[in-house]
Amino acid sequence: MKRKGELPSNGDSTKDSRVSSASRQLEIQERENLVIWRKPIKTVDFFIRESFIKIVSVTKQLSQYRRLLFTAFVALICLLVSLNVDGPHVPYLEFIRKKAIWCAYWIGLGVLSSIGLGTGLHTFLLYLGPHIAAVTLAAYECGSLNFPEPPYPDDIICPDKIDISWAVSIWNIMRKIHLEAIMWGAGTALGELPPYFMAKASRLSGHNPDVDDLKEFEELQKKKENPENMNMLDRAKLMIEELVNKAGFFGILVCASIPNPLFDLAGITCGHFLVPFWTFFGATLIGKAIIKMSLQTMFVIVAFSDVLIKNIMEILGIIPLYGSTLQDFLQRMLQMQRARYQSNVEVSSSPIAAAFEVFVVAMVGYFIISIINSLAQSHHKRIYKKKEGGKRNKEE
Repeated sequence: MKRKGELPSNGDSTKDSRVSSASRQLEIQERENLVIWRKPIKTVDFFIRESFIKIVSVTKQLSQYRRLLFTAFVALICLLVSLNVDGPHVPYLEFIRKKAIWCAYWIGLGVLSSIGLGTGLHTFLLYLGPHIAAVTLAAYECGSLNFPEPPYPDDIICPDKIDISWAVSIWNIMRKIHLEAIMWGAGTALGELPPYFMAKASRLSGHNPDVDDLKEFEELQKKKENPENMNMLDRAKLMIEELVNKAGFFGILVCASIPNPLFDLAGITCGHFLVPFWTFFGATLIGKAIIKMSLQTMFVIVAFSDVLIKNIMEILGIIPLYGSTLQDFLQRMLQMQRARYQSNVEVSSSPIAAAFEVFVVAMVGYFIISIINSLAQSHHKRIYKKKEGGKRNKEE
C-alpha cells in the first residue's frame, strides 16, 4: 500500500504507461471513425460546434486590431459612397472594384487548391487551366489578343481592329492572363501556411507534436533510424526535408517551383525547425506565383497552339534516330492535356461536357465533406484535451 507523496514503483509506472498508450490508441481510432459516412449525426454535430468555436476565436483575434478594422470599415464606406456619387472618379473606382473582386476570386481558388493537407480542390484543372486554354484558342481564332473589355473575360469577342502590340505570341498570351495566374499562385502559397503554423506552434509549445496533425512527419522521423526499410516515397520525402532544412530559402524555392504533391511536408519541416516566416512564405510565394505558374501557363499555351506545335514537331523531326519517337511522345502528351481542359473550354451538351460537370460536382462534394470531417475530428480532439487537463488538475 502506497503512502501519500510516495513515488510510484517501476511496475506501477509501466502499467500506467500501458494504460495511457491503450487509451491513446482508442482515442485515435474513435477519432478516425468520426466521418460523415460512418457517424453522420455525430459528425455534423461536432462540425457545427467546432465551426462556432472557430468563428468566436477569429472574432476575438480580430477584436485586437480595432483600429485597423475601423480604418478598413471607414474606407469601405467612403468607397461605396463615392461609387454612388456621379463624377469623373466613378469609372476609375469601378475599374478598381472589378479588379479587386477578380483578384480575390482567383486568390480564393488558389487557396482552395492547396489548403487541407492533400484534400484541396484541384482548381487549376477545373478553372485556371481551361481559362488559359480558352484565351489561347480565341487568340489564334481572332488573330489578336486585344479583346474588348468588357465583356472579356466573361465572353471573348474578336476585336474589330487588330492591335499590332497585341499580336498572337506566347509572351502576349501570358501577358493577357498574367493577373489570373499570379493571383492563383499567390492563393496556393497562402494555402500552404496552415501546416507551417501548426508545426511551429507545436514546436514552441514545448510538448511533443500532436500525432494526428503531424503523423506523416513523425513517421518519417522514426523511419530515419532504419533507412534500409524506407520505400521510394519515403526517400523522396526525406530528400525534400533535407533540402529544405539545409538549403533554407533556396531549398524552399526549389520545392515550391516544381509540381510537388509533398510540399505540405516542406511546410511542416519549416515550422518544426522554426524557419522564419518571411523566409518560408517569401520563397513559397516566388516559387508558386511566379516560377511554377509561368511554367504551367506556358505548357497550357503550347498545348493549345497549333502553330507552335507544328514548329516544335519540325524541330524534333530533324533529330536522327529518335526524332519520330519524340514526335509521337509529344503528340500523345499534348492530346492528353487537351482532353483534360477541352471539355471545359467548349461548353456544349455533349456526353464529355456532362461527364465533366459530374466530375466537378463530385470534386466539390468531396472537398466539402473533407472539411466537415476535419472540423468534427478537431472538436473530438478538443474534448479529449479538456478531459486530460481536468485529470491533471485533480492529480495535482
